[in-house]
Amino acid sequence: QVQLVESGGGWVQPGGSLQLSCTPSQRMSDASVIAWYRAAPKKQREFVAAISGRGTSDFAEESMKQRFTVSRDVAKNTQYLQINSVKFEDTAVYYCYARFQETDYWGQGIQVTVSS
Repeated sequence: QVQLVESGGGWVQPGGSLQLSCTPSQRMSDASVIAWYRAAPKKQREFVAAISGRGTSDFAEESMKQRFTVSRDVAKNTQYLQINSVKFEDTAVYYCYARFQETDYWGQGIQVTVSS
């Protein structure tokens, strides 16, 4: 079993920034992919961004690159999702997802609320 520990959520004002962290209980380099998903209120969970085992990043939409950054700190074995210029529509529960040895793992989710 792999545990994914998420942190960094909370309340943020529109236009602000926040950083989410995901720390797996196994080495990130052993994962074929580690990704971020989110579920906005009354909406289905959707893909946001990911880093593959080869180190390449991918985003749900090209336009997301303007505000979203996905990165890793190998020494801390942690993957990050940075969101800048947050908008009301970024309000959601954000989930970390990882695939290790052909098995899918999910974090418990972390709430991000954008409100003035």
